[in-house]
Amino acid sequence: MKNRDALFLFLMVAALVRPNVWLDLGPGPAAASETIDMACGSKQPGVQRLGTARQIEVGTQGGLQVGLKTYPRDLALADHEIVLTFDDGPWPTTTPKILDALAAQCVKATFFLIGRNAQAAPALVRREIAEGHTVGHHTFSHPGATLRGIGDIQARADIDKGFTADDKAAYGKADAEPRVPFFRFPGFADTPALNAWLSERNIGIFGTDLWASDWLPMTPEAEEALVLGRIEKQGRGIVLMHDSKASTAAMLPKLLEDLRLRGFRIVHLVPGSGKTETMPAPAGWTSETEAIIETVLRKHAPSRKQTPAATPPRSAEPLPQ
Repeated sequence: MKNRDALFLFLMVAALVRPNVWLDLGPGPAAASETIDMACGSKQPGVQRLGTARQIEVGTQGGLQVGLKTYPRDLALADHEIVLTFDDGPWPTTTPKILDALAAQCVKATFFLIGRNAQAAPALVRREIAEGHTVGHHTFSHPGATLRGIGDIQARADIDKGFTADDKAAYGKADAEPRVPFFRFPGFADTPALNAWLSERNIGIFGTDLWASDWLPMTPEAEEALVLGRIEKQGRGIVLMHDSKASTAAMLPKLLEDLRLRGFRIVHLVPGSGKTETMPAPAGWTSETEAIIETVLRKHAPSRKQTPAATPPRSAEPLPQ
């Protein structure tokens, strides 16, 4: 067991340090619940689809931090409600397959983009938006040393550069603040200062509740069984996958169909106003990501002074809404 856990940690660290980045290919040119009909346009007789059960308008006024792997609060999801998220795209060979699979089941998801990948593939970003998905942000370069490891000044610059690249790819221009104020830290490596800076700008920080472990080498069949089992065990939550991974693109059609057969409901996140309802972590909660982050930081700076974690491991306590 110890050897397996050590291998898992090593492979996850490797994935965090070396994300897929598509380089220098050149730039290219509301509020109601969503039903399957609204998500899909029209229903084909005799064909059952997973659909999108509802959408949540996520207000980020004053900041938001959710996802139990890292933070002691979560979205207020009901049993059997899940949110699908994809990191590190767009990727030219796999993101189209992900989008095809989602469209076939009338499902909406959230994509957290690497800015230089968006810059290189604006048509894919525009396709994500045209098909009704939400586009969030995941820095410009996904630095291997993590944002915590490169220092706040450089980290802020990389975050802002990502906002600009993503919005220019998506909408043709970028304003002072991102159009969709959703952000996910690469490797979940936040800091108190960066969290406060993002909160002051009314930008929400999204962790995750479970992940597909698609940085591990495995067959699509093995990955689908793994993530489906985790979803069934947890019963609800934010799911993290990577649209840059071939195994994820290959297994997604079966995963979506199996979720439909098991009665799971997809929740789509869209930008909203005000504050969003959240719920506290269970008693005894601790961060699961800090050990991973520390391993990455030791790899890149063996002699560094320890950087304070934004969310240190601790028991969960009820927090104000």
